[in-house]
Amino acid sequence: MAKLIEPKVLKGFRDFLPEQEIERRELMAELEETYKSFGFVPIDTPVLEYTEVLLGKGGGETDKQVYHFEDHGKRDVAMRFDLTVPFARYMAAHRHELYLPFKRYHINKVWRGENTQKGRYREFVQCDFDIVGVDSASSDFEILLMMRASMQNLGVKKCTVHFSHRGIFNRFLENLGIMDKSVEILRTVDKLAKIGRDEVIRLLTELADGDKAEKIVSFIEMKDSFEATLANMSELAGGAEADTERLEQIWAAIKDMGLEDNFVLNPSITRGLDYYTGLVYETFLDDLPSIGSVCSGGRYNNLAGLYTKEELPGVGASVGLDRLLAALDELGQSSRKKSYTEVLIFQMDDSLMGHYHKMAGIIREAGISCEVYPVNKKLGAQFKFAEAKEIPFGIICGSDEKAAGTVNLKNLASRENHEGISLEKAIEVLKA
Repeated sequence: MAKLIEPKVLKGFRDFLPEQEIERRELMAELEETYKSFGFVPIDTPVLEYTEVLLGKGGGETDKQVYHFEDHGKRDVAMRFDLTVPFARYMAAHRHELYLPFKRYHINKVWRGENTQKGRYREFVQCDFDIVGVDSASSDFEILLMMRASMQNLGVKKCTVHFSHRGIFNRFLENLGIMDKSVEILRTVDKLAKIGRDEVIRLLTELADGDKAEKIVSFIEMKDSFEATLANMSELAGGAEADTERLEQIWAAIKDMGLEDNFVLNPSITRGLDYYTGLVYETFLDDLPSIGSVCSGGRYNNLAGLYTKEELPGVGASVGLDRLLAALDELGQSSRKKSYTEVLIFQMDDSLMGHYHKMAGIIREAGISCEVYPVNKKLGAQFKFAEAKEIPFGIICGSDEKAAGTVNLKNLASRENHEGISLEKAIEVLKA
C-alpha cells in the first residue's frame, strides 16, 4: 500500500469548519451591506501581480513579507499583500473608465509572510473601503463614520476609533532634523501600545539622541482633551497649518453628531506603512485593546503616483476580519452556527423521494431553507444528523401522511409536535 500523505497545512494558513466559515461569510455580508448603504461599489483585482507593480521602488519592510516567485513564463510575480496597492494600480489603469470621486469596496484574501500570532495569519481577509479623487474633510470624516458603522452593524458596540494626522507628525520630525529617519521612527512609534513607553524611548534613542527621543514621546502622548492634545501637537510641529485645521474640522463634525465618545485624537497613531500622508485611523475594542486594531487606514494622496502622473488623492480603511473574529471569540461574542438549514425533511420511504423534494422546493419558495435527508435510514440516525447540524425543525411524512395530504412538523429542540397538518399550515407555523 502506498504511503499516505499527511494532511497538513502550512504555518499561518488555516482550514475553516462550517461554523467558522458561516460566521465569516455572514460578517462579510453585513459589511458589504454597510458599504453599499454609503454608496460604495465593489471591485476586484488579481491575486497575482507583477512584483515591480506591488513593491514599487521597493526596499521597505513589506518586501520581506511578500510571497513572490518566477512563474512558468519566467516573470517575476507576487501575491498581493494588501488591497490598497493593487487598487492604486487599478485606478491608474482604469481612470478614464471611472467617475470621480470613486467610492469602492473590496473584500478578499491577501497574503503576508510575517510572524504569526493571535489574530494574525499569513493568509487573511481584508475588507477595504476607499474614496478616491478628492481631498476633503468630508471624505476623511465619511471614512470615520464608515468605520464606526461597520463595527456597530457587526454587533461590536464597545469600540473606539483613534485618529491623528501624519502631516503634523512629519512637520514635527522636520523641526527635529530627523525626517530622513521617518520610516523607522514611524514604525517604532506605531508599537507604543504593544511595547510601552520605556521600550519605545529605548528604540528611538538608537535612531536619534536621547533628548529627541523624549520629545518624540512627548509629541505622541495624549492629553486630557482633544483641544489640549492638538495644541501640544501643533506647538511641537511649529504652529497651526492646513493639517491642524483639518483635524479641527473633523472634530467639529464629530461634535455636531454627538459622537465624542466614539473617537479620540491619539498622536501615537501613525500607521507603519509609509504611503500615508494625512489623517490616519485605528479602531480598538474597549474590552480587548491587546488584540490590536481591528479596522485601520488613512489618507494616501501620493500612492497612485507610482503608476500615473495624474493626482489621485485617496482615503480609506480596512476591517481586519480574521483579527476581529479572534477578538470576538475571546470575548465570547461569536455567533457560531453549524448550518443554514431551518427544516429537515426526514426520508421515510424511498418511493416518496420525488414528493420529499417537491415539498422542500415549496418550503424554499416560502423563504425558508430546507433540505431532504438523502438516505432512508432509521429515524434515530436522521435525528442525530439534525442535532449535529443544529437544524431546528423536522418534517415527517410517510405513505399515510402523503395519502392524507398532511405532514408532521416537529420542533427538534422542544420536541413540540404539529401532527396531521397541511404543508401550507406547516409553513405558517415555521414563519411564525
